[in-house]
Amino acid sequence: MKFLIHIVLVIIISLLLQSFLPWWTMAIGVFLVSFLIGNKGITSFIAGFLGVGLLWLGFAIYIDFSTDSILTVKLNQLLPVNSLLLTFLLGGLVGAFASLTGSLIRSK
Repeated sequence: MKFLIHIVLVIIISLLLQSFLPWWTMAIGVFLVSFLIGNKGITSFIAGFLGVGLLWLGFAIYIDFSTDSILTVKLNQLLPVNSLLLTFLLGGLVGAFASLTGSLIRSK
């Protein structure tokens, strides 16, 4: 249950911070959520990865549908991987490492 609360809080805090501030401020929010929740290492890493990754994937799909896939088609021509998958992975890794950092600092 603590794991699901962690994911939901990461999504909410990241969404609020990215709505008004630069994209990288969500890492600060994820760090604080992980520091306050207090999950252990790998659990915190996965919660941060899934929370931010799913949020960024949702943003990417929304932009993709609202622009008739113009950006996605051009990025898929430039890169050998799916741009939606790449967005999920990049956002997830930023969130995962921020969450792991918060968890490790709390344990110290």
